[in-house]
Amino acid sequence: MTPSSPALRRHERRERLLVLALISPALAVVAALLVVPLAWLAVQSVTTDGAFTLEHYRRFLTEDIYWRSFLLTFRIALTVTVLALLLGYPVAYAAATLPRRWSVVVLGMVILPFWTSVLVRAYAWMVLLQRRGLVNAMLQGLGLTDQPVALINNEFGTVLATLHILLPFMVLPLYATMQRIPRDLMLAGASLGGGPLHVFLRVFLPLSMPGVVAGTVLVFVLALGFYITPELLGGGRTFMVSMLVSRNVEIYNQWGAASAIGVVLLVCVAVLFWLASRVVPFERIMGAR
Repeated sequence: MTPSSPALRRHERRERLLVLALISPALAVVAALLVVPLAWLAVQSVTTDGAFTLEHYRRFLTEDIYWRSFLLTFRIALTVTVLALLLGYPVAYAAATLPRRWSVVVLGMVILPFWTSVLVRAYAWMVLLQRRGLVNAMLQGLGLTDQPVALINNEFGTVLATLHILLPFMVLPLYATMQRIPRDLMLAGASLGGGPLHVFLRVFLPLSMPGVVAGTVLVFVLALGFYITPELLGGGRTFMVSMLVSRNVEIYNQWGAASAIGVVLLVCVAVLFWLASRVVPFERIMGAR
């Protein structure tokens, strides 16, 4: 049977139809849970009482609270991402290079917080950071402060609690990437006269960049949409985008304005993914060879 024979073409057509039939249930689920809600969100953002309008988007140009909320959200997300990378990289490196039993211990400590809900962890931070909490009591007991320090109801408490919750999402992609780096390359660099720091900077660090990009994008995107933690730890003073959406829906019943905020945030995230893909292709991030 030649490559261009009708029988071969029919066979290839049947294979494609079979593959399409196999993935149809998954495509239907994606359409029902992702495509349809996003389409509804887009329609809601440009309609008011069934009529087309761009009023909801005009607010981004005329009302300062929208820009201030977005800038604050991106600043907090960027701060959390940078801190998570600085703290998470050494943890992931230790988990990837230590003997197996110690690596399991490190990863277990990273994964352990997942057993507790985000709400419980946020309340735990409120207990620790409040004016009469453990942290303030320790600071005053050591003589470092004369009076309680404001650790919650501000940006500091929001960043700290968000960092604690999102840190595992930085460590795990880094660890997965570091695990695939051949140790022979490190040995080869050392055998050629490179010191530990030189080998790390010239060999290990560049090879771990897909994990760095994956963890950075994941943490940054998750931080953009955080709601419970800034609501509790921010005390209403840290007004992020998620809280702006909540106020528009719960207080003002402005579904169109809330949808417009969601669309703008979605576009920002899409641009972020595009920029990340220009730095490191998604095939490398996902581990494709």
